[in-house]
Formats: sequence, C-alpha cells, structure tokens
Amino acid sequence: MPIPSRESWLLWHDGARSAAMNMAMDEALLLTAAGRELPILRFYRWEAPTTVSIGYVQRADAVPPGYAFVRRPTGGGVVYHDHDFTYSVAVPDGHWLTGLDRTASYDWINRSVQQGLRSLRLAADLADQEIDHQVDRGSMVCFTNPTKYDLLLAGRKIAGSAQRRTREGILHQGSLHFGGPLPVARDQLAAALEAGFATVLNLELAPFEPGTDLLAFAEELAREKYASPLWNGRR
Repeated sequence: MPIPSRESWLLWHDGARSAAMNMAMDEALLLTAAGRELPILRFYRWEAPTTVSIGYVQRADAVPPGYAFVRRPTGGGVVYHDHDFTYSVAVPDGHWLTGLDRTASYDWINRSVQQGLRSLRLAADLADQEIDHQVDRGSMVCFTNPTKYDLLLAGRKIAGSAQRRTREGILHQGSLHFGGPLPVARDQLAAALEAGFATVLNLELAPFEPGTDLLAFAEELAREKYASPLWNGRR
C-alpha cells in the first residue's frame, strides 16, 4: 500500500481511569471528533485489574465470576484488563480512513501496532483468518479467537481490536495482552507504538490535553450510560 500523505494527529498519554470512564472517554472523543478535526490516538490504563470489558453484542453472562465489567461501544469478545495495554483511535468523518471499508482501516491501524512491536523485537504477524462461524460471539473471549488483521506472536493472539462507525467518524478500540505481565515497561511499549503509528501512517503527533468541557462530557456519559446496569446488562 502507498504511504499516506504527511498529516498531523493528536496523541494522548492518558492515565488510569474507571471502566465506565474509560469507555465514556472513548465515546466522547468520537462524538467531539469534528470539533478537533484531527484524529486522536489515546493510550490508557484501568484502575481495577479485576475488570473485563465485553463487546457491544455480547451477553452479560459472558463475564467471568469475580470480575467487574463494562460493555464497550464496539464489538469483539471479553477482554481482561489485568495486564493489557489499551489504546483507542477516534477519527473524524471525512478523514481518508473513514472512506475505506472496515477491513482496510483495520489493516492500516493494526500494521501500525505491528511496526511498533517489531521495533521491540516482537515479530508479530497479521492474522489472515476469520472467526469460525461456529464460535459463539455472545460469550467468546477476545484473545482466544483471532480474526483477520489481529496480531499473532508465535501463533498466539496478542492484539485485538474492534470498531464503531457513526456519522461522527470511527472509534477504533484495541488491546494488547501477552498472557501475563507486559514483556517490556509500559512506557517503552507506548513509545514503540507511538513510533509505529508515526511511521506507517506518516504522522506528526502533537500532544493532547483534554479540556474541562471534554472531561465533563465524558463524566456525564460514564454516569448515565457506562456505569448504568441498563447499558451493561442489556443482553
């Protein structure tokens, strides 16, 4: 694929937040994407290691015993947030990524993650298979069911992602999980992924700091939606 023209994105090294607030912040970034005009790449963590997130269409009984959970605005399976590295990309409508089909946009973003891992001598491959139709998507665990453009290390899925597309643009949520503690320091992994996105997508990344309006909007979404039993237990 040809390298895209040079462009600017925003980069947010966020901290640890509650499960509800993490999902609310990602949705808030999508809903306000037009006002920023630039895509934003967010790295973030989870306050409670005994938290999982489940896909938009999954059943609540997919949650393992003893875990708190939140329902994501995107699809996919159960994701454990004990040792993972989580990121999201919010792309405003009209950006060239929104003009691609879902598979092609996954390819660009996941190759960016792949490039970052390669710089750490983690030679991950892009999966080329689809999830078997016999897999129960309502209860599946994300990292046991690779699908096309997920990342595999020694045949094991280590990175998965899902998207939501709306009139505001694209929200792409991704997670890296190596089956235990991260293989390198979190800051080192973040720097590698930052460089991977910059290289593959030909980006200049500018630091982002959220304003009070964005934070207040996310807090409202967290309170009214992502912390609500009506949202989380809807299936």
